[in-house]
Amino acid sequence: MINLLLLGVVMLAVGGCVCVLWAEHGGPRWVRRVATVTLAASELVRRSQKRRRRSVDRTTSGGD
Repeated sequence: MINLLLLGVVMLAVGGCVCVLWAEHGGPRWVRRVATVTLAASELVRRSQKRRRRSVDRTTSGGD
C-alpha cells in the first residue's frame, strides 16, 4: 500500500516538473497554474529544510 502512495507522489512530482517545463515554452493556462503550484510547493519544502537544518545545527554545536 505504501508503495502505491510513494508511486503516486513521484508521479505527481514528475508531472509537476513536466508542467513547469511546458509552461516555460508557453503552454496552456492550466499548465501554467500547475507549474505555479509546483514551484510554490517546492519553495515551501526548501524553506522547511533550511529551518530544520538550522535547528539541528544549533542543537549539535551548542554543547561545546
